[in-house]
Amino acid sequence: MAEKLPSQRQLRVGEQVRHALSDVLLRGEVRDELIENTVISISEVRMSPDLKIATAFISPLGVKDNQAVVKALARNAKFIRGRVSGALKQMKYMPQFRFRLDTSFDNMAKIDELLRSPEVSRDLGDDGEGDE
Repeated sequence: MAEKLPSQRQLRVGEQVRHALSDVLLRGEVRDELIENTVISISEVRMSPDLKIATAFISPLGVKDNQAVVKALARNAKFIRGRVSGALKQMKYMPQFRFRLDTSFDNMAKIDELLRSPEVSRDLGDDGEGDE
């Protein structure tokens, strides 16, 4: 069965949550040395259909151990939830936060590398046939 696409409401709320979360991290409100000393990009927040769970996809920049940053955010999830509540007071329920690494950039790099490989280039390239 195909995965159900998110509703417009889920997309809209996810974007609001992403902005609120980004603001909290940007202001340095989370008192965790690893989080304070890491630039964290939040590429997307996916909301559950009932809007009670927010899964934030993050990319820590300039850190060797990305999973350590994910774990630090998870440890501080309740505190972060409290800090974003002011920006999201229109919501009936304050969502629980889950943090995941955003691997989409890695996937795109792998696809790009494959497309540039000699075997694929040969198959995709114009070999001069057909336009005679």
